[in-house]
Amino acid sequence: MGDDRAESDEGIGRAIVASAPNAIVVLDRDQAVLEWNPAAERLFGWPAGEVLGRRPPLVPGELTAEHNAVLERVRTGGQVSLRTKRFRRDGSLLDVRLDISALRSEAGALLGYVSVYHLVQDDESAQERAVRRARLVRRLTDVVADINAERELPAVLDRIAASLTELTGADAGGFVLIEGDRLRLVASHRLPESLRDSTAYLRTSLVGKLLRTGRTVMLETGDQGGLDELIWSQLPGLHTIALGLAMAGGRPYGALYALFAKHKAGHVELELLELLAGHAGIAVGNAMAYQEAVRQRAHQRAVFDASADGIAVLDGQGKIVQWNPAAAELTGFDALEVLGGPPPFELPGPGDKLTLQLPSGIWLDVLSAEIVETGEVVVDFRDVTRAKELEEAKDLFLATTSHELRTPITVVQGFAGTLAARWDGMTDEERRSAVRIIAERARSLGKLMDNLLLGSRAGAGELPLKIEGIDLGKLIMAATLGLPDLSDVHRVEVIVQENLPPVSGDAIATDIVLGQLLENAFKYSPDGGLIRVEAWADGDWVVVVVDDEGVGITPTSRERIFDRFVQGDSGDRRRFGGVGLGLYIVRSLARAQGGEVSAHSRPGGGTRMRLALRIADTPGALT
Repeated sequence: MGDDRAESDEGIGRAIVASAPNAIVVLDRDQAVLEWNPAAERLFGWPAGEVLGRRPPLVPGELTAEHNAVLERVRTGGQVSLRTKRFRRDGSLLDVRLDISALRSEAGALLGYVSVYHLVQDDESAQERAVRRARLVRRLTDVVADINAERELPAVLDRIAASLTELTGADAGGFVLIEGDRLRLVASHRLPESLRDSTAYLRTSLVGKLLRTGRTVMLETGDQGGLDELIWSQLPGLHTIALGLAMAGGRPYGALYALFAKHKAGHVELELLELLAGHAGIAVGNAMAYQEAVRQRAHQRAVFDASADGIAVLDGQGKIVQWNPAAAELTGFDALEVLGGPPPFELPGPGDKLTLQLPSGIWLDVLSAEIVETGEVVVDFRDVTRAKELEEAKDLFLATTSHELRTPITVVQGFAGTLAARWDGMTDEERRSAVRIIAERARSLGKLMDNLLLGSRAGAGELPLKIEGIDLGKLIMAATLGLPDLSDVHRVEVIVQENLPPVSGDAIATDIVLGQLLENAFKYSPDGGLIRVEAWADGDWVVVVVDDEGVGITPTSRERIFDRFVQGDSGDRRRFGGVGLGLYIVRSLARAQGGEVSAHSRPGGGTRMRLALRIADTPGALT
């Protein structure tokens, strides 16, 4: 059993010696050759059969003393390494590095000597390779720093392609992107610009082949097939391609191609390619993350700037660090005025809402939320002035409507009760007078209800109109007929252009508009004065104006009076009562006919109401 193991160990030892890359010569105590491996045959030129059992003629005569001294040193227990010379079979001298040690038995007895030879120039080449590798690795560190300094992905990819040729000595290089089942060339160096964005199928490409091997680098030569079928064949003399996978987020993102036409690729180049590919994946991932961050910031900035809501961001000390354009517009404070200071209004608690009014009169709904990660507070505020005014107007409408309804109802109830209780005691004239008052108040109630219904339909866009060519002059004359008899303090003047062209509109709706405008003229000039109605053609339009010499209208009320439930500013106009639907209905009816109505201050005092309706294309025809 022990002999078998010894034979096995000896066989393993011989196999190792035979396959060793360096020349190994084993001598007995008398310096006769016991082992002479293939590497020794290649180095010294003698086949094993010619030297086994003999002392090999390797040592030059002038080095015999050195040789004997070395053996003596080894016999006494040392191991010697030296640079020396030895003969080749052809008589030439080799400059070699010799490592020699003793061969001993298990008991420690000297059996012989083991000498390992290799050429000094191999040491120098190995040293040069090590120095070159260290230099390239240092350069790789600098290149990686340069690549990581880039932030835009295209610039990163171009820098990688250029660094590829610099580090590996390749004649050209490129970076391909993996896009589904295809590859796309997105960066190249020393290749025709026309190749950029060229595509190929991943499965049949070298990248696909590399992915199937499970490795990250690969060397492909022309002998291994198909280089002339690739787009890289446009590089004259192409003979070798070194390929390295770039990973991003743990998945293959792309690949680096190092193309060799004049230079050669070896294991150092392949190692550097693998290192560069690894760093390229990191750089690409960083660039992608940076681009995504830039995109998100741009998106957030666009939302921030374009928001109709005012938005402010406060730091941990409550100082404003961001202030969007809408905030400046709502508050009247430019960003430069508020940055670095507190907000110009009170803030609610996080998650709460506060409604407040600015000195300018604008009402704001203010919300705030804390960003826990940064300690910042985001404040959002919007203009609710219109909603606030509408809310107040609706409250006023309810109060006014109740009053407008209560007065005629009270009168009707009173006179009806009087008639019921005192009918027999009343004269015919008294009874007729009471009935007339009841009828008048009933008509007032009916008109109020009609206005409410018409206002509701106008708000819903459901006004039933029949648009056709109508005689506006005739409607004006009918609407103003009898007006002089309605008031002892007003004078009425009507001027209608001769041959006034027909307008496109609805006769009933237009009559309501004219009636309301005339009613307002009388209503808002309680002290009397001139009521002037004038109509004339102006281009494609017929214009009607109703002037009064009454309380007038302020510039701020010229548009507001056309809103529902609004009569105008508090003050003179407010005392005339009504539910605030008349002018809202007027504008709705005018616009439904394709026209417009507007309010203006009259020169000399009072108000001018202006109605414009489009001239009909064909008189009397539907438009």
